[in-house]
Amino acid sequence: MFDWKWEFAWEILPRLVSATGNTLLAAGAGYGIALVLGLALAVAQRTQYRVLTFAVREIVEFVRSTPLLLQIFFVFYVGPQFGIRLSPWTSGMIAIGVHYACYLSEVYRGGIDSVPKGQWEAATALNMTTVQKYRRVIIPQAIPPALSGMGNYLVGIFKDTPMLSVIGVAELIHTANAIGSEHYRFLEPFTMVGIIFLAISLPAAGLIRLFEGRVRLKLGLK
Repeated sequence: MFDWKWEFAWEILPRLVSATGNTLLAAGAGYGIALVLGLALAVAQRTQYRVLTFAVREIVEFVRSTPLLLQIFFVFYVGPQFGIRLSPWTSGMIAIGVHYACYLSEVYRGGIDSVPKGQWEAATALNMTTVQKYRRVIIPQAIPPALSGMGNYLVGIFKDTPMLSVIGVAELIHTANAIGSEHYRFLEPFTMVGIIFLAISLPAAGLIRLFEGRVRLKLGLK
């Protein structure tokens, strides 16, 4: 029988709001790592050094083919065996960042491949270095087509942050579970967590689409 207690819901709301901040921080930090590392991985797959290109591609495929939860466990629990001891927060940020960097590298790679060959040739004709080619010519043209995928993975990271609860990071699911265990009531905390995720994910997805449309319009791509 549905037995919702409003007094209890209002009582636990401050703890869930605080946990929401932790969740957003985790998603933001993980996405920041993924954006930078993903671009580096994408560029590394286009070098003239075949060994490097092959190694990076294999690493990307390996990470993409294994569960994020396993990677979180590996960083936090296996790392200490090699002398790498990290806090739950740091372990979680690294695991999420690396995991999504491999996905974003493919998004970047698709954007880079969409740049016309003539742009590469023009940059070469101007005697630009490799760094200058990417910074001034290629990346500015590769980002707009990749915006949709980049936005989707931002929302994806936010929805995957509950996995960090398995190593003790006090995000939303971890906090809701703790509240439920303390009060022997799980209906209110988990229902409220679901509403919070919806309240953040849906507007975020809409803002991402709006931003993508404005960028494309500004660049004359639509």
